[in-house]
Amino acid sequence: MKGVKMENGFRKYITGLQHIGVPTNDLEETVSFYETLGFRPAFQTVNEAADERVAFLRMGDVTIEIYENKQAALVNGALDHIALNVTDIEEVFRMAKENGFCLLDEEIRFLPFWENGVRFFTLVGPNQEKIEFSQYL
Repeated sequence: MKGVKMENGFRKYITGLQHIGVPTNDLEETVSFYETLGFRPAFQTVNEAADERVAFLRMGDVTIEIYENKQAALVNGALDHIALNVTDIEEVFRMAKENGFCLLDEEIRFLPFWENGVRFFTLVGPNQEKIEFSQYL
């Protein structure tokens, strides 16, 4: 959104990159590929609402979320989203609405991932990229 000043408080709540979302048609093949590169499994589950198997892999500070949606585009540039880790999801959601960002979610959502779950919402960036704001609970 042109003209929006980024010194509007978002920086106060964003602590860094949480993960990069990669859709796949073959979870095992994709996990194996990233393991060959040195990534290690950090968490695996099923997103029952979407009927997708999900694996999170880590290497150092980088986490990749791989989810088997059977609809992966399989073309260059087909990453699905980047997720930013936040400390106060409600405040960031309020600020995103206040700034007039194009929100893909009408409310903050929940998934039972990790130990206590995550709350998140997604918006569209200026290049049609999806940016997820996510808070571990």
